[in-house]
Amino acid sequence: MERNFDQAYWSSRYESRTTGWDVGYITRPIKEYIDQLSDKKLKILIPGTGNGHEFIYLLENEFYNVFALDISSIPLDRIRSQIDQNLSEHLIHENFFNHDAKYDLIIEQTFFCALHPKMRKAYVKKVHDLLNENGKLVGLLFNFPLSKQGPPFGGSKEEYIDLFQPYFDIQLIEKAYNSIKPRSGNELFIKMTKK
Repeated sequence: MERNFDQAYWSSRYESRTTGWDVGYITRPIKEYIDQLSDKKLKILIPGTGNGHEFIYLLENEFYNVFALDISSIPLDRIRSQIDQNLSEHLIHENFFNHDAKYDLIIEQTFFCALHPKMRKAYVKKVHDLLNENGKLVGLLFNFPLSKQGPPFGGSKEEYIDLFQPYFDIQLIEKAYNSIKPRSGNELFIKMTKK
């Protein structure tokens, strides 16, 4: 029987602290990308934000138009305790596929790989819908053989190109040169613009 990756599933993972994808801080590829952004007014979404390391880093660097979305309220409550309460409205407890807003940038960090592979086409279409004209999808995708056991589920550069190319101009999809050691060689850095 196929596992249902719903709110109850993810909440149980956070409650039991079985969150191996969370390294406890923002990873280098995402940090270095954020560090070169100059437009502080960009409207940014981090879907499947988890414990929100990217969200908090953006806030610390004066990107105040950033939103963190998760299907589980548990990590969002943890983030809420670390930020200015005036920014609590930037924490969105919702299923990504039900979300309806527009963004300039969506940051991908271990969300795509947590979705069942049968949801990948729906993910690509949803990201496309959520982005403004010329909006960007930037982040990391795992680069190891697709597994039936997960999350995380793997994938390949070729598969990702086939998935994203109908909806995005792909500027970059290459092995991340600055992955953290445990993920070295297993991450592809992506940068794509909505068609």
